[in-house]
Amino acid sequence: MQPSTTTQDALTLAGRALIALLFIPAGWGKIGGFAGLAGYIASKGVPLPEAAAAIAIVAELGLGLMLLLGWKARLAAAGLAVFVAVITPIFHNFWAMPAAQQMMQQQAFYKNLAIVGGLLVVVAFGAGGWSLDGRRGDAYAARARKPA
Repeated sequence: MQPSTTTQDALTLAGRALIALLFIPAGWGKIGGFAGLAGYIASKGVPLPEAAAAIAIVAELGLGLMLLLGWKARLAAAGLAVFVAVITPIFHNFWAMPAAQQMMQQQAFYKNLAIVGGLLVVVAFGAGGWSLDGRRGDAYAARARKPA
């Protein structure tokens, strides 16, 4: 038995909100700690750490809000997926960490991969009916509302 469209829309909204809840507060928090963030990024050997910090804020806050609202959600999810896929091996390189940090960093690494997986589901299936994309009549949202 397939879930109703209402159930699918509610669960899709809940999934988007839970994923966005990771990014939006993180992006907001980075604004106040910009200098420290840029220093941390520089310590990882990333070139142009101030630019990288600004990109992180825009990605987490901007794309996170887009994902939450379901506005151009596929684009937002794709951008966040690329962002997380790029930063994960840089900031959670458990294989190069001291033994005391390896387990925590390995868990963070694989959790980030799971987040990328959730974002790819949004890329594949869209934001659902309870979204700005769904209200606009996004082509996928219209197809998703038809029974299989």
